Amino acid sequence: MERALTSFLFTLLFLLLQYVMPCSSTTILTDQSTLLSLKSQIISDPFHYLDESWSLNISVCDWIGVTCDYRYQRVKSLNLSSMTLTGMIPREFGNLTFLVSLDLRRNHFHGYLPQEMANLRRLKFVHLSVNSFSGEFPCWFGFLDQLQVLNLANNRFTGSVPSSLSNASRLETLNISSNLLEGNIPEEIGNLHNLNVLSMEHNQLTGSIPFTIFNISRIELIVFSNNSLSGNLPNGLCNGLPILKRLHLSMNELRGHLPTSLSNCSQLQVLSLAFNDFDGRIHSEIGRLSNLQGLYLRNNHFTGIIPQEIGNLVNLVELTVENNQISGSIPISLFNISRIEVISFSNNSLSGNLPNGLCNSLPMLNGLYLYTNKLRGHLPKSLSNCSQLQILSLFENDFDGRIPSEIGRLSNLQELYLRNNHFTGIIPQEIGNLVNLVELHMEANQISDSIPISLFNISSLETVSLWKNNLKGSLPREIGNLTKMQILRLHENRFTGEIPKEIRNLVELEFLSLGFNSFSGSLPMEIFNISGMRVMGLSFNNLSGTLPPNIGSTLPNIEELYMSDLTNLVGTIPHSISNCSKLTNLELSDNKLSGLIPNSLGYLTHLRFLNLLQNNLTIDSSLSFFTSLTNCRNLTYLILSMNPLNAILPVSMGNFSKSLVHFYASECNIKGKIPNEVGNLSSLLDLHLSDNNFIGSIPTSIGNLRNIQRFNLSNNKLTGFIGDHICKLQHLGEIYMGQNQLSGSLPNCLGNVTSLRWIYLASNKLSFNIPTTLGNLKDLMVLDLSSNNMVGSLPPEIGNLKAATLIDLSMNQFTNGIPTEIGGLQNLEILSLRHNKLQGSIPDSISNMVGLEFLDLSHNNISGIIPMSLEKLQYLKYFNVSHNKLHGEIPSGGPFKNLSSLFFINNEALCGLSRFNVPPCPTSSTHRSNRNKLLLLLLVLGIALVFVLITFVFLWIKYRRGKRDSQQADSLTMATTERISYYELLQATESLSESNLIGSGSFGSVYKGVLRSGTHIAVKVFNLQLEAAFKSFDTECEVLRSLRHRNLVKVITSCSNLDFKALVLEYMPNGSLDKYLYSHNYFLDIRQRLSIMIDVACALEYLHHGCSSPVIHCDLKPSNVLLDEDMVAHLSDFGISKLLGEDESDLYTKTLTTFGYIAPEYGLDGLVSIKCDVYSYGIMLLETFTRRKPNEFEGDLSLKQWHLISA
Repeated sequence: MERALTSFLFTLLFLLLQYVMPCSSTTILTDQSTLLSLKSQIISDPFHYLDESWSLNISVCDWIGVTCDYRYQRVKSLNLSSMTLTGMIPREFGNLTFLVSLDLRRNHFHGYLPQEMANLRRLKFVHLSVNSFSGEFPCWFGFLDQLQVLNLANNRFTGSVPSSLSNASRLETLNISSNLLEGNIPEEIGNLHNLNVLSMEHNQLTGSIPFTIFNISRIELIVFSNNSLSGNLPNGLCNGLPILKRLHLSMNELRGHLPTSLSNCSQLQVLSLAFNDFDGRIHSEIGRLSNLQGLYLRNNHFTGIIPQEIGNLVNLVELTVENNQISGSIPISLFNISRIEVISFSNNSLSGNLPNGLCNSLPMLNGLYLYTNKLRGHLPKSLSNCSQLQILSLFENDFDGRIPSEIGRLSNLQELYLRNNHFTGIIPQEIGNLVNLVELHMEANQISDSIPISLFNISSLETVSLWKNNLKGSLPREIGNLTKMQILRLHENRFTGEIPKEIRNLVELEFLSLGFNSFSGSLPMEIFNISGMRVMGLSFNNLSGTLPPNIGSTLPNIEELYMSDLTNLVGTIPHSISNCSKLTNLELSDNKLSGLIPNSLGYLTHLRFLNLLQNNLTIDSSLSFFTSLTNCRNLTYLILSMNPLNAILPVSMGNFSKSLVHFYASECNIKGKIPNEVGNLSSLLDLHLSDNNFIGSIPTSIGNLRNIQRFNLSNNKLTGFIGDHICKLQHLGEIYMGQNQLSGSLPNCLGNVTSLRWIYLASNKLSFNIPTTLGNLKDLMVLDLSSNNMVGSLPPEIGNLKAATLIDLSMNQFTNGIPTEIGGLQNLEILSLRHNKLQGSIPDSISNMVGLEFLDLSHNNISGIIPMSLEKLQYLKYFNVSHNKLHGEIPSGGPFKNLSSLFFINNEALCGLSRFNVPPCPTSSTHRSNRNKLLLLLLVLGIALVFVLITFVFLWIKYRRGKRDSQQADSLTMATTERISYYELLQATESLSESNLIGSGSFGSVYKGVLRSGTHIAVKVFNLQLEAAFKSFDTECEVLRSLRHRNLVKVITSCSNLDFKALVLEYMPNGSLDKYLYSHNYFLDIRQRLSIMIDVACALEYLHHGCSSPVIHCDLKPSNVLLDEDMVAHLSDFGISKLLGEDESDLYTKTLTTFGYIAPEYGLDGLVSIKCDVYSYGIMLLETFTRRKPNEFEGDLSLKQWHLISA
């Protein structure tokens, strides 16, 4: 049976071989035909690879790029990579059914991939990258179940990534980067468990990254950069990626914090998350990625500090974290990573100093980028140890000190950026050792002295930028050695001397800026022969000469030419300048150029900026210059002011470039009318035509300048009305039309132009009222309507101009009163209402205009008094009310102390101090109004009543004294003194901190505090540097040790040693009587004032008559009267008090009471008695009820005399 079966199988095999052998010869012909079809679709074969090889005379298996399976005699591999072929793949290509590998990369194939390629079921390797294939991404790749590598990168495939790709379960590499794919990444991609490389960068993919991808355990490379992916990274990002080596997610829209699980990707070598929206801190776990070589976190929103653990990344080569909001200092551990080559923390908020040993462990560092931070301090000398450093970028920080000479040891340095710091001193001579230096930037520092000669020996230099320093001296001739120089910026220094002729050797120079120095001598013609020059700046020097007549041929590439404000630039503008066809900026202002402005400037079609300000230039009578400028379609700035053009503005100006933004033609002696065509210049922001001889009316077409912001027609001869068309300019910020002959009224609609900041319409013939709508201009800063014929009342709405700093309405015909609302203008500095017909009184509300410096109300009909409240205007320097009808007293305090008497002349009945050249204010009641009489009468009656009540209190106290003496004696014997240490006082007052300070006096300071028991105290600490303080302390102790009264400040204890003396007093939470009298935040009614003064009287009565020896206080004043929580008064400060001995009625002292409170008959000789306290009490009584200080009067006038006069 077995033999029969074996025989049958051999027979069957023979028959199959007989069938297969002829079939094989036919299928190889099929493959040959298919490849010839491919050849026919190739339209370009520049190197003739296929022309010579793919021939019927040669076996198909010997064709170039073709490999056959000799067992089956079929094509199994086709490799046409990098042959620069152009063509398409034919539909017949699907007949290569034995094809295993297809490689067409780096060619120019285009068109769709034919559907028939789905028949290539044996395909394992597909490389079609770097071609131009297009169309929808083929979904049939998912049917190729043998597929292992699919590389379609750098093509033009569109559509979405098909989920069917997940069926190609053997796929190990999927690279579809750099196409036009969009939509989400399908979650099914996570089913490709054999995937090792996944790259989809440079597409237009959206949505979040599927979490399933982070579970492909065999994956080593994930690249999703340059898409529009969003969402957060999952918390378990690296839990399923044990061998991931590279993760590229840069340039997306990913957000959120970095997941701490990143540290589980222990094999990670590159982490690129740049250009996303990540935020939060860079967590310390990142330090566990010990294999990391590249960390790219730039352009996110990371905050916080750089973790110290970053120093554990011992294999790190590149670290870029620029453009975030990182703060704090750079951890020193970072500078111990010996393999690191690039460190970049630019554009953050890093602070602190660079460590002294910065480069001691960085032998491989070639790029250090720390610019735009807040780093400070000196540059460490150890920088010289970074011997491989090529780029050092530290600009825009706060570094200071000298540039260390050791920097010259960085022999490989190519780029050095130190600009915008605070470096001082000189440029070290050793900088000449940087023989490979190409870029040198030290601008915007405070570097001084001259440029070292050694610098000009660095032949590799292409850019030297040292502008905005304090460099001086001359430019050496050795500058000619820098033959590779392309950019030389030395402006804004103090260079002197001539510009060396050797500068002509800089044949590659493109940018030369020497402006804002003191170079002298002749203009070096040599610099006009450097044909590659693009930008030349020589402005603001002491140079003389002329512009070369052949400038157009010698500087054919010039784009910007700046030669303003030279000492003696004369001659004409050469016609050949029109050959500088690339010129965009031409600035020749503030020179002595003369002659005609060449019409050929119109040939400069790229011209954007033309500034000929302040020369002696003219134009021809045909006005063809203006017409020629219509060819300059890019012209943005046109500045012709202060030249004697002696012309009119032609209608052709309406054809100027639509891009013209600024047009200045002031002081040009331009005549005639402003052409209506000016309205065509729709992009204008600035139009300045002031100080000319324009006539006629303002053209209505001005209303078409919808973007205009500044409009100046001042000092012309314009007539007519200001029309409503001005109200169409909704971006107008400043309008100047003063010194014309404009008439009519201000348009009501002007109040709708809410962008207005400045209005100057002075010296015209405007009439009628100020429109109330002007009150809508909330941001208006300046309003000048002076010298017109305006009438009516000042509208109350003027008080709405809260931002105004200047209002000038002088020289008009305004009537009625000054509105009280004007007091709301707290930013106003200048107010002039002079020469009008204003009536009424000066509003008291003007005292609220706290910023006022200039107030002129002269030459009006203002009556009433000058409000005393104006003394509060502390910034007022000029106040003129002359030629009015004012009466009453001229204030003498505050700003009035420095005012001239001329500011008050020609009024009706002003009085006051003699320095104002007015009579003293009258004392007779016949010169007072009925209202004043009534007030004074009430005052006198009130004071009389007070004296009656005080007399009654004194009698009552005296009656009760005898009964109270024995009680007080008992209480004194029972009183005990609490002991408080110096240490406890320091604790209670927080070490006598400033925040606890509540007052200062002649001999010391008072601090508030809280004892451990919770008792609030006041500690009077004596200043022992003053000799008198010792005596004051002793006096207070002597006086107070035997005093006890409810209206005296209670002394708790004292603390005294050689270096410290203090009294511990009961704390009075309501402060002093002085505070309540003169602070705007506190108020005492009549009843409270009376109660306080009775309390003080009780204290005085006790001191004078209730003690065993009378005590004279000697310094009775409101600041020594303290108020407790119930507003009960307590007399304090006995530092200069005196004890009268037995049978003494008075005694002498060298220490007198405060000026104004002492009786004159005692004060002169130093004689004091209890009568002194009584006198001081009387003065304080008057002060309490009148709120007038006794020391504020001038001359011989005193508070007592003022009261008598007032009565």
